[in-house]
Amino acid sequence: MDFSIDPSTLKRIQRMDDLGREHMRPLGLEADRLGRPTPPDHPYFEKLVGMGFGRTRYRGPETDNKTAKNHEPSGKAEKKIGRSRSTLLVSEQMSYWDRGVAVSAPGPGLGEGAIISMGTEEQKARYLSPFIELDKPRWGAFAMTEPAAGSDVAGIQTRAIKDGNDWILIGNKSFSGNSSRSDFILVWATVDTALGRDGHRAFIVEHGFPGLQDFHIEKKMGLKAYESTSFRLEECRVPGENLLGGESYYETRQGFKGAMATFNATRPLIAAMAVGIGRSALDETLAFARENQMLDDPRVRDRLERVARKLRMARLLCLKAAWLADHQLPNIVEASMSKAVAPTAAFEAASLGMELLGLSGARGDHIVEKLFRDVKAMDIVEGTGQIQRIAMARKLVDLPSR
Repeated sequence: MDFSIDPSTLKRIQRMDDLGREHMRPLGLEADRLGRPTPPDHPYFEKLVGMGFGRTRYRGPETDNKTAKNHEPSGKAEKKIGRSRSTLLVSEQMSYWDRGVAVSAPGPGLGEGAIISMGTEEQKARYLSPFIELDKPRWGAFAMTEPAAGSDVAGIQTRAIKDGNDWILIGNKSFSGNSSRSDFILVWATVDTALGRDGHRAFIVEHGFPGLQDFHIEKKMGLKAYESTSFRLEECRVPGENLLGGESYYETRQGFKGAMATFNATRPLIAAMAVGIGRSALDETLAFARENQMLDDPRVRDRLERVARKLRMARLLCLKAAWLADHQLPNIVEASMSKAVAPTAAFEAASLGMELLGLSGARGDHIVEKLFRDVKAMDIVEGTGQIQRIAMARKLVDLPSR
């Protein structure tokens, strides 16, 4: 496995440092102080669009069809190596400066992967083409979590009822990133709760659809720069062509597997973001310890080294999971492992910082205190650490993945 950083990715990381130092960290501190997300009309988002951010991986039907042909099992076509490692490293560096600001950036969002892998050609063209060359900051959103269904995504209660050629969605969604400002939301629902995972369906819901309402931006303890939104689907009418993948896709019982494939691809990314926050906490703690003559104490040095070692281990786990994804190899265990380990290591880094800062941390005016609040969410989003350990344990004893 090659974990070396290619020159192109290294250049992107260096560009992130410039952007992070000049814009991301100040914006993150401002949002934290004001207790609200960065507004969608902020000049920072225009700057990102001008720099080429927010684009989709989708390149249009012609390119998409060529890519599909290259993946046919003919024995002649070369297997295309993905870019997960590069994306992971850049995301880690963005989160080093501010994870909330990083997640607030324009783009098709978490739903992009599901639309690319599960959507019809018409759906991909309609909803992802605007993100090929952005004319302005645009967002897409993903809505799986509900007030009573978080890590147990199989327990979603939002109902999907067929009505002629349309579908009627009834239910509530929560903690959907950037959904109030997005062009579309990929909403997961069930046709019958008794069917469990086999009842899952995904719908591309546009802003302006009747019944999509009551958007509410949640107040969070950390990561305040991006919006986590709750909303209601009150008999929301969705055209039949907005059922992701069409009727035939779900006849093969792929709906839940499609959602899980999305998470297997993004969990190492979230884990790497936690590593970025942890590295930032470690660097800020080291700076404080050095300024206050704490590094002569061997106990302090030992604990700092322990944190650095755990963060490095977590990063390597993330890179392994991403390498497997890049080579189209199963990565369920590795994705869960990275997600279980990285947030814990990052939380330990921030906790040590708070301990060494003492009263300076308790005042709430040091960045380590903000990072301490920011990092807690990383153990929750995309499946909690407990859920990851359940997934790994099931694999260990040869139980089927759920």
